[in-house]
Amino acid sequence: MKRIPRLLLTGLLSLLALAATGAALFGYFLYTPAPEVPQLSGTLSKGSIEVAGIQRSYRTYVPKDLPQGAPLVLVMHGSGEGPQAIRAGTGYGFERLADQHGFAVVYPKSFGFDWNDCSSVGDTAVNGVRADDAGFLAALVDKLVGELGVDPKRVFAAGVSNGGSMALRLALEQPQRYRAVAAALANVPAPQNFQCQPGAQTPSVMILNGTEDPLVPYAGGEINLLGLFYKGGYVISSTASARYFADRNAIAGPPQVSLTPMAQGSPVEHARWQAADGRTEVELVTLHGAGHGLPQPWARRPRLLGPSPMAPNGPALIWAFFERQAQ
Repeated sequence: MKRIPRLLLTGLLSLLALAATGAALFGYFLYTPAPEVPQLSGTLSKGSIEVAGIQRSYRTYVPKDLPQGAPLVLVMHGSGEGPQAIRAGTGYGFERLADQHGFAVVYPKSFGFDWNDCSSVGDTAVNGVRADDAGFLAALVDKLVGELGVDPKRVFAAGVSNGGSMALRLALEQPQRYRAVAAALANVPAPQNFQCQPGAQTPSVMILNGTEDPLVPYAGGEINLLGLFYKGGYVISSTASARYFADRNAIAGPPQVSLTPMAQGSPVEHARWQAADGRTEVELVTLHGAGHGLPQPWARRPRLLGPSPMAPNGPALIWAFFERQAQ
């Protein structure tokens, strides 16, 4: 049996050590255990719809004995994800709430890696095809209103990260279709990066962002990860984004600001602008010390995306905002 030369052996051991270090770093920064799937009353189903000659897919969750005229909540995933990723990433929080409060949930799938939101990020083609995500979502809402009997006047849209950016586009361009939208981990694109054609007014809007988000800067700036990955163009700050929607709805004056203490960690700050007629509301929820993840008590986000608090319950905050608008 031939001996392995010492130099070669040393090189192999170095490569093994490097691989082990890489695996450890990967596990530390990127791995998070999947949340436990809760016991739910309803049915999760897959569906598809053809829009402008393109087959689009989605999943719906319908609680048992959902009444006619119940609300419908769209939940949009982040970049490169899909329905299952947003379900697990939110700890199945929207389905838990659907069981408790009696509404249907739909998880649509973007056509490309990103939703074609108001920024240059979504202005891309897949195999030469450029899909209209806003048109897809409108057709999907119409389909589910017919199939499920949900209330067309109580349709809400929520999104996380790039899905949150898409929710802001829906608020700007299709304000009559959505009673309210909630955008988590998203800001309004800066003027040089803004590609929407907004109407005069918008529905009620919630923006929910962490101050330590390493991807979408709370204070505004370029969307990127570690300055190297996922260049997403420039956005304005979270405060300016909320103020933008207040201005579009002619809500003058400063917001009402309150703090919600947390059992662990920093308090959550709520800044709320209310229209004189009481119908339209803009709320900025500031998660002090939180990173790029919608907090909830069932699942953590990878360390690479910054601090991942387990409170507050982000899906519950979003539903409480929607429920307020439905009165």
